[in-house]
Amino acid sequence: MDKIIQITSGRGPLECQWVVAKVLKVFLEEAKQNKIDYEIIHRENGDENLTLKSVTVLLKSKNVNAFLENWLGSILWIGKSTFRKLHKRSNWFVGVFELEGLEKIEFNEKYIQFQTTRSQGSGGQNVNKVNTAVRATHIPTGQSVFVQDSRSQLENKKLSVERLKEKVLEQNIIQLQKRMQETWNNHLNVQRGNPVRTFSGSDFKKSHQEKSFKKERHQLKNELKNYRNDLN
Repeated sequence: MDKIIQITSGRGPLECQWVVAKVLKVFLEEAKQNKIDYEIIHRENGDENLTLKSVTVLLKSKNVNAFLENWLGSILWIGKSTFRKLHKRSNWFVGVFELEGLEKIEFNEKYIQFQTTRSQGSGGQNVNKVNTAVRATHIPTGQSVFVQDSRSQLENKKLSVERLKEKVLEQNIIQLQKRMQETWNNHLNVQRGNPVRTFSGSDFKKSHQEKSFKKERHQLKNELKNYRNDLN
């Protein structure tokens, strides 16, 4: 199963861009630990070195849904800004979203259909009499190119594959950017509460919530003890 995930700072400041880069590192490390194949298919660099405004990752695994349960949503980093040392803010949020309904276009030469024809325009008798020009069409997307640069049909075929691949991948990027623009409003509204993950400090340590309710039980026991003492 394939999933396309975007980690974004939304309209967050430089600190959030730094957090995106840090989150990406942890995200990919955990994906690797869970034997999930990944590919970074798009990234937008931040305003400073080692920062990212957003990054888009393709995940491939049968267990990808279970992995994403602990990632989709808002991510909180608690720490002081290293860019603005006098800034009082210590809570910084970024978002992790799934780009649904979008598939990465795969380019495979076996899905190319070739047609040969005579070259057009000037170029000598050989160019006009022999089928040296090549039209290559990528069947899944319908994208095509026409190449007549060389008098060699084989050379034109090689060039057509290179140019067709570039054209198909370019269309894939355009499609991806369009979808990211459509979901941008969601990214801007990164929730400032109930984060699915919390990190803290300059070393970006994970902060785990107490799930055993040990403190709560201890507090209730003390309250009950005090209540009994009051009755006596």
